[in-house]
Amino acid sequence: MSTPGHLVWRLSMKWRVAVDRALAPAGLTHAQYVFLASLLDLQRDHPPSQRELADHTGLEALYVSKLARALDADGLIARTRDPADTRTIRLTLTDRGREVVEPAIDTVGALLDRLLAPLGGRRGDRTAALSRELTLLLDTPLEGA
Repeated sequence: MSTPGHLVWRLSMKWRVAVDRALAPAGLTHAQYVFLASLLDLQRDHPPSQRELADHTGLEALYVSKLARALDADGLIARTRDPADTRTIRLTLTDRGREVVEPAIDTVGALLDRLLAPLGGRRGDRTAALSRELTLLLDTPLEGA
């Protein structure tokens, strides 16, 4: 029997590979998708900073900065300095970015439906319980990590 850590690792790798394959026709990687889909969600309130996006996604701030530069160069996002704090860079989706990410969200949603079917689907009780348990683990700090 595998340890919980090994199972989490295997599931995360299975998911990452499946998302990368599903999004390849759109020209997106899993990391780019997470960035763009999260930005779409966060910018409903205000244009988030790179730090806010990093905190939301769990991606390293340096990686978010690198992704932001590449996605800006591709015309999918715009980066602007915050007038109140010029050290802060705010992010917004461009129209082109929205055109790319919205169908990608549907693609990943369909993939998620297939992954979660054995648990009763996205809205099933077992899926809700799994989400609660995973959230608990994610919210638990690891000392020294």
